[in-house]
Amino acid sequence: MSRIEEALRRTTARAEPRSIAGGRDATAADERTLAQYPEEARAAGARTAGHEAPSRVIAPARTLPPRLVPFDSALAGKLVVEKADPFAVEQYRRLAAAMHELHVERGLKTLMVTSTLPREGKTLTVTNLALTLSESYKRRVLLVDADLRRPTIHEIFRLPNARGLSEGLRPNAGELSVLQVSERLSVLPAGHPDSNPMAGLTSDRMRAVLEEAAGSYDWVLLDAPPVGLMPDAHILARLSGAVLFVIGAGTTPFPLIQRAIADLGSECIVGTVLNRVGLDSIPTNRFYDSYYHNAPSE
Repeated sequence: MSRIEEALRRTTARAEPRSIAGGRDATAADERTLAQYPEEARAAGARTAGHEAPSRVIAPARTLPPRLVPFDSALAGKLVVEKADPFAVEQYRRLAAAMHELHVERGLKTLMVTSTLPREGKTLTVTNLALTLSESYKRRVLLVDADLRRPTIHEIFRLPNARGLSEGLRPNAGELSVLQVSERLSVLPAGHPDSNPMAGLTSDRMRAVLEEAAGSYDWVLLDAPPVGLMPDAHILARLSGAVLFVIGAGTTPFPLIQRAIADLGSECIVGTVLNRVGLDSIPTNRFYDSYYHNAPSE
């Protein structure tokens, strides 16, 4: 027998299963050993499938204790759960209904809310939409403050902002902390303001955050910076694939609105909100007011 044949014979012999006491082979022994260590068994199964077991990027939501004043008092009457005008409440329910239709027809779950310029009401709009979907439509909602340069969502809900999305997008950051503010509404604060969040927003981790959130909640709503000032909204629009565009009535020049929509891409805009329209200028408002306040008692 040649040396090559002898080497092949020895290699083949080593590859054959070796018997152990009781007639069980090494494979059975390995399975018995792994059964005693379930964590190692799952990891081994993942490696056998050709990949490592996926790790979570979002920690389970932490429920906050009840508070006497749950919202910023400066927003009294502006939030749909804080004695807002009934007509405004119904408008948000109509907006939520339109988003629900997109959810049913297109499977839409992640939505970015932005505007052309600051102070057009985008943060108030996304907050009221989150409250409406969670309270009126009974959907599980995650509200994400993705305005990492000038975050404000934590102020509305009076939440701690020491750690949030900004810190969670850094390398080796661990799981992101989500705060549950009601039975069906959770909030991911922005964290400390970041003057240059581009590395985090364009990272694979940001994409993983949105994908995991969409798998855990019925809706993921992003409060994004204005389009006309920063590039952040362009990145978030590509990640979310759907944009709700807020326009301040009588304040934002129309050419700027056109430019902002063109920059985002009109194909990704699923709706617009004309904000701060005087109720007196809405012809149907007086009919609604009469219908609402003169409804027959039960």
